[in-house]
Amino acid sequence: MRDGFAIVRVSIIIPAYNEAKSIRNCIAEVQRHFGALCKDYEVIVVDDGSIDGTRKLVETLPNDMAKLVTYDRNEGKGFAFRKGFARVTGEFTFLMDGDAEIMARDLGDYLEALRTTDIVIGSKRHPLSVVRCPPLRRFLSIGFNMFERPLTGVRVSDTQAGFKAWKSRVLYRVLPLITAKKFAFDVEVLTVASLLGYRVKELPVSVDLGEEVDVRQALRMLVDVLGIGYRLRIRRWYQKNIARMSTTYTPVLRW
Repeated sequence: MRDGFAIVRVSIIIPAYNEAKSIRNCIAEVQRHFGALCKDYEVIVVDDGSIDGTRKLVETLPNDMAKLVTYDRNEGKGFAFRKGFARVTGEFTFLMDGDAEIMARDLGDYLEALRTTDIVIGSKRHPLSVVRCPPLRRFLSIGFNMFERPLTGVRVSDTQAGFKAWKSRVLYRVLPLITAKKFAFDVEVLTVASLLGYRVKELPVSVDLGEEVDVRQALRMLVDVLGIGYRLRIRRWYQKNIARMSTTYTPVLRW
């Protein structure tokens, strides 16, 4: 165990939609990696309206393995993350996909980085990442990054890798400004964090992605990112609301 990690409480949020085949393995992987470094951590599984028995599988696990947040209708990754974050008690908050396709190359590097930066994200294009991905998905990922960067101003190589970490206090400021309920959530969080001046560091991941590409999901993401760009560049909605959030009463006397 690396020095100092034992005294930090860490929360891991796992949004899961129809992940009955992988959720047990995902939780086991989280316990193996985080348990080796952290004495105090919690796993929060958010069942995002699954219809394949994901909820029942998590309910059969011992109570100390995972907290379960449930609701009946599928709402999307962003919605699920916000529901999970309402239960967070840790100083650091991690996001991990429920299909167990991605994990940090060295989790200790993520924890260490959070001591000096605000947000740490996994990147499939980090030179030390190990990525098993079909050519079509790789091409679409690069194209999406080229599409989103001029719209959002987010200067990272990969916004969509399903392994991210924040100082929890950062999310308390960022999440009230998030509107995306589905997979554009990652882009919007980084867009708002950039506006607020938070520092982001990219670290390597191990990724094993399948062949399937959901065309409807990809089109929905493009529309949602265009919406983020509209709110950012034209309406300046984020900037106006950040200003309103920072305009608070200043007491005459500070006790």
